[in-house]
Amino acid sequence: MDSGILNENKGEELYTFIKRLYPICRSITGNGVRQTLAVVQEYIHLQIHEVPSGTKVFDWVVPKEWNIRDAYIKDSSGKKIVDFQKSNLHVVHYSVPVNQELPLQELINHLHSLPEHPDWIPYRTTYYNETWGFSLPDAVLQAMKDDTYEVSIDSSLTDGHLTYGEFFIPGATEEEVLFSCHICHPSLCNDNLSGISVMTHLAQTLQKMKLRYSYRFLFIPATIGSITWLALNKDKTVNIRHGLVAANLGDPGHVTYKKSRRGDAEIDRIAEVVLRDSGKPYTIKDFFPFGYDERQFCSPGFNLPVGSIMRTPHGEYPEYHTSADNLDFVRPESLEDSYRKIYNIISVLESNRTYKNTNPYCEPQLGKRGLYKHVGGGDAQVDQMSLLWVLNLSDGRHTLLDIAEKSGENFFHIKKAADLLTEHDLLSEVER
Repeated sequence: MDSGILNENKGEELYTFIKRLYPICRSITGNGVRQTLAVVQEYIHLQIHEVPSGTKVFDWVVPKEWNIRDAYIKDSSGKKIVDFQKSNLHVVHYSVPVNQELPLQELINHLHSLPEHPDWIPYRTTYYNETWGFSLPDAVLQAMKDDTYEVSIDSSLTDGHLTYGEFFIPGATEEEVLFSCHICHPSLCNDNLSGISVMTHLAQTLQKMKLRYSYRFLFIPATIGSITWLALNKDKTVNIRHGLVAANLGDPGHVTYKKSRRGDAEIDRIAEVVLRDSGKPYTIKDFFPFGYDERQFCSPGFNLPVGSIMRTPHGEYPEYHTSADNLDFVRPESLEDSYRKIYNIISVLESNRTYKNTNPYCEPQLGKRGLYKHVGGGDAQVDQMSLLWVLNLSDGRHTLLDIAEKSGENFFHIKKAADLLTEHDLLSEVER
């Protein structure tokens, strides 16, 4: 695989995709999810699944479907204090319908703000508790007078469906790599839109390639989506060999990788090598049972080798789950960097092989084979130390990943050395 596959405008392409999805009001169910998946379908042949409300999925039940058309708060003069049409964060998601007049002292129990960021709107939900509420800037809340307010939420909460998208790319083997991202947040760019954008474009790229592994992409609502997929596809999980949950890929922070529950899965090791080789700052975190859907894929009954890749982790940047997670917060260069690093993880997965040195008694003479431009010199066609490490550790037991880890050499230098040595019949591939 070509690790330099990016075109010059990839970051802008990823950002433009986010701009298109930004206005849509998404939640864990509803027409906003369908609208979002319809856009993704323009790029890849996404299969849409509809799971009826009330379906039992392990210890959970698929919830009712929520849709919203409008919502507002008006003061006694008819002025709109809060308007859903201006921001879909203004309504607590999954709010039941309401149409009444309330004094401020009663209404305030249904209002949410962020005093520490008085101009931001917080994102709030009430998925499994049938109530209602509004979110608004604290500056607006503090300016509200002792008045009677007209409150309207034109929503519906009825039996319907949970909707998710799935895209499968068959490879040479049935062994699968699983990618998952969330599609349930409204106008929040880093969380979730950056994940949707990067995953869509990665899938679009991979579908054009000849692949060793099969790849499954899931576009699902948080928590209930992964639980639903796992409950309905338990038989498919036996083929999953590697996996990543992707989120928060567009902020200016450096990349963070959270390991799978296993901690030493191949995907964990590859992610660390790719981040090491990038030459840029990064963070590796051990698994803990909170966060995104890695905690469902890594639950003890499944214990799948699924890690999580992000930039700044959720809750560790002030813009998280607020209106400040907007188009000004995500950056094309960060999106491009995230895309490249995940692509490189895929490249290592596809390239990791095991070889056996066909001339294991002392070093072979590389100069007479043209592997050095100058006999005995360091001006090599490939990195000299990579050649020597590959020759020394290719004993039928060490993979290229093992060699890259042990040597500290860049994985793709190790791979290039292995390719060159194979061309000169100094290595033979061993089936793992």
